[in-house]
Amino acid sequence: MNLFTEIHALVLDELAVLQDEGKLPAGLDLSNVTVEPPRDPAHGDMATNAAMVLAKPAGQKPRDIAVDLAARLLGSERIETAEVAGPGFLNLRLAPGVWQDVLRAALERGDDFGRSDMGAGKRVNVEYVSANPTGPLHVGHTRGAVFGDALASLLDFVGYDVTREYYINDGGAQVDVLARSVYLRYLEAHGQAVAFEDGTYPGDYLIAVGEALKAQVGDAYVDQPEAVWLAEIRTFATEAMMDLIRADLKALGVEMDVFFSEKSLYGTGRIEEALKALEDKGLIYEGVLEPPKGKTPEDWEPREQTLFRSTEHGDDVDRPVKKSDGSWTYFAPDIAYHYDKVERGFDMLIDVFGADHGGYVKRMKAAVSALTDGRVPLDIKLTQLVKLFKNGEPFKMSKRAGTFVTLRDVVDQVGPDVTRFVMLTRKNDAPLDFDFDKVLEQSKDNPVFYVQYANARVNSVLRKAREAGIEVEDATLAGADLSILTHEAETAVAKKLAEWPRMVEIAGRTNEPHRVAFYLYDLASELHALWNRGNDDPSLRFLQEGDPATSQAKIALARAVTVVISAGLGILGVTPAEEMR
Repeated sequence: MNLFTEIHALVLDELAVLQDEGKLPAGLDLSNVTVEPPRDPAHGDMATNAAMVLAKPAGQKPRDIAVDLAARLLGSERIETAEVAGPGFLNLRLAPGVWQDVLRAALERGDDFGRSDMGAGKRVNVEYVSANPTGPLHVGHTRGAVFGDALASLLDFVGYDVTREYYINDGGAQVDVLARSVYLRYLEAHGQAVAFEDGTYPGDYLIAVGEALKAQVGDAYVDQPEAVWLAEIRTFATEAMMDLIRADLKALGVEMDVFFSEKSLYGTGRIEEALKALEDKGLIYEGVLEPPKGKTPEDWEPREQTLFRSTEHGDDVDRPVKKSDGSWTYFAPDIAYHYDKVERGFDMLIDVFGADHGGYVKRMKAAVSALTDGRVPLDIKLTQLVKLFKNGEPFKMSKRAGTFVTLRDVVDQVGPDVTRFVMLTRKNDAPLDFDFDKVLEQSKDNPVFYVQYANARVNSVLRKAREAGIEVEDATLAGADLSILTHEAETAVAKKLAEWPRMVEIAGRTNEPHRVAFYLYDLASELHALWNRGNDDPSLRFLQEGDPATSQAKIALARAVTVVISAGLGILGVTPAEEMR
């Protein structure tokens, strides 16, 4: 039940009647007619711009159209008032029964309240995390993992067929560095003293990998040249790191549907196939690029390379796909990987990158646009940095990782639920401060606590009601006399609940799961405000002693709040709290 969609449909129906009556000309384009919350809630529950956008094509004054439309809308039992404002905006107030219907819908549909078929079953690939398999995930990966996972759940909630995917960057030189680092730990496991040179990975997490390698191959690689062991150790180390990464993700509540290996693109003709698809479109050529900005002719040597004509698809400059020595650039396998996604039949692609990949956005979008002739959209979301604090000071680096704070450091400190919620309390492209003390604080300033406390409060009411012999099953509550709920504080909660289906569709349309976290905080605020008013006004308390019918109506309102909180937290990947400890 999307109340805004329903009232929008009502407005369109009444505009059609006005056309039939000759008060509006036929054939008007109604696609720009909207029904939205008014900027000032004091003006009403909803507002429509119909008169404003139709005035010019209809050749009429906006206020004249608004007056006629208001008269038609007042004939609906769902519209209590329709007032023309300013040059022709129409402000609507809905009848009390509408809010009662919202509560019943929430109770009857449960966690499915707010679900929609907006996505129409279209197949979406959400690629996120995709960290180099050279060590444990760090806090930056944590934000990308949470964002990507919540986005995938959000898109599923609004009707898309979603695939969660991790791209394993196991085809580059960094995997050779990993292999050499593991070899040092392997020698160490054999009692040799080793030194980690610049460019190797000194973290303690590789100690266990070196010991595992020793257990598997004994001393077969000791004092052997690199040519003997590099390929085998590279495979062994990559698999060990991916096991570690999978475990890290599981600790955060993230499970991927697909792990795609970059290495699988090499030597299989798949890179060549993707570039051939671009070449057939006249987009691959041999050429020399202009010097990079900031370079002088003395320190830059022009060389002919194989280039992708990415400027024809919105990029700033054309991009090399093959170096002058014949080897692939980093961009080439990325093109092939996205070509593979397209060939798998996805209707939309979403990549979640760290902030340091900002320069990659235009070229990647250009590649997908070229490969699909613009048919398959690619949305790239960048997640900004996370700054960690504890006791007012920057959180120190992990000894285990050697150079950074790991995902496990964060989850071990505050748990997966708090980690996930806090990571979504800012838009993905805004920096985030993560204070270990504040995220565990029991106050209104901590959105994690505030939302969970609202859920726990309602659960305490349900427990007390059952102890008092009051039936509080959802079906029973949906059948209660909800017309009892007339106080403005109660109506405010119902109105906020009515916003949920609309908000979640907007979040899904814009790929912005943080909107869910923001909404849950606002919903919790309305619940807490009603609860606190009940401290002064006993008639607003959810349990009315000796009056089970009134209690059921008030509990129905509270229970509807937890239905939506449960659905929203489900999208964020957070478990609702039954009680606070």
